[in-house]
Amino acid sequence: MASSSSPAPLLGLAELADEQRIDTILIGHALQGIRIQELLRLLLSAFVILSVVLEPPVYSAGICIAIAAGYVAWCVLGAVLAPRGGLLAIRFSWLTVSVDLLALVAVTAVASQSDQISWTADVLVVGFAIVPMIAAIGMRPAVCAAVVVPTVVVYFVANVIARVPNGRPWSVIVLSTLVIGSLALGAVLLSRLQRSRVVAIGSLAAERSRLLDEVMQIEQRERRDLAEHLHDGALQYVLGARQELASLADGPPDPAVVTRIDAALRESARLLRTTLGELHPAVLEQAGLAVALTDLAESFEQRGGFAISVDTVGWPDDLRTAVDSALFATARELLTNVVKHARARNVQLTAEVDEGRARIVVIDDGVGVDEEQLRSRVAGGHIGLASRRVRLEGNGGALVIRRHPAGGTVAIAEVPLPSGSSG
Repeated sequence: MASSSSPAPLLGLAELADEQRIDTILIGHALQGIRIQELLRLLLSAFVILSVVLEPPVYSAGICIAIAAGYVAWCVLGAVLAPRGGLLAIRFSWLTVSVDLLALVAVTAVASQSDQISWTADVLVVGFAIVPMIAAIGMRPAVCAAVVVPTVVVYFVANVIARVPNGRPWSVIVLSTLVIGSLALGAVLLSRLQRSRVVAIGSLAAERSRLLDEVMQIEQRERRDLAEHLHDGALQYVLGARQELASLADGPPDPAVVTRIDAALRESARLLRTTLGELHPAVLEQAGLAVALTDLAESFEQRGGFAISVDTVGWPDDLRTAVDSALFATARELLTNVVKHARARNVQLTAEVDEGRARIVVIDDGVGVDEEQLRSRVAGGHIGLASRRVRLEGNGGALVIRRHPAGGTVAIAEVPLPSGSSG
């Protein structure tokens, strides 16, 4: 059996496509985060301007108001332009957060000159708590840490400077700094958690899209294989019978011709029944997987030129599961690959149930697995076993194919039994 379920050549393109899909989702969430950042930034700017207007410092009030007004203008401009900036806005979001911190530090430093007779600086330091929240939304933990650490340091320094004129005790400074530090740590962790969740969502979305693409390829391949099977099999016999019938129109019936027509029609009927039986045998629903696999083995023995031993002792005769069709189709695909590539003389087909898992094992004594050949054939569009693997993995199972230590190939298809399985 010279085939494998591992679509190695396609992994590079598939992984690249998955990364692109994840990046797209990350960018989309980052742009949403930019909008939220701009909203918080507008609220922070409103807080700053209201602080210096409603509680103006005694000294350098004009400078404080000018800094606050400039910061408001910066925030309004950012709210207008950032959503349209796309990747540029995401790339330089760290700069805007740094401006937030610098503006708050500047106006607080100027207002602190009036600490002995004004509460402006004491009000402004509360705004430092908003900066970590703005930084956390960006989904960039490193940038968030680079912003919130200076925020905590500046907050502590500002309180130390204001300690003497305000008479604030060290315990209050330490405790308030601890609160801001906790917010800063929470912001970094929140940023990291938020990014990991978006990446997880993106990975799931990319995997769903990839599986959908593969399912479409599988359906196209199955339709093509069915058309080729009918064309090369039953259709040829029907066309031959039609030509024989045409020869009967020229004279009295020839018994030999009638015999050939009858043989051709019988063979075409047999091939049609075999094809329909392999696609979805009625015996699978009526008698179960064990009997269906036995019939399948007999069909492949006739056209494969090798002996197949079937062992279904480990599969209860009365067991019916929702994965029977998937296991049967996998066994059919594995035997098809034995016929086409393995040049085997003997094949062992086993079906068993063990600890809540259904298992199909196919072992042949053929030429074994050639990894390079498998990869080139998968890259060329021969994805029969790859499609089976996708179906099994969709049910929580797996398909493993490797070279047998004694020669040939061993293939193991395994899937957990659904909870509704009956026996």
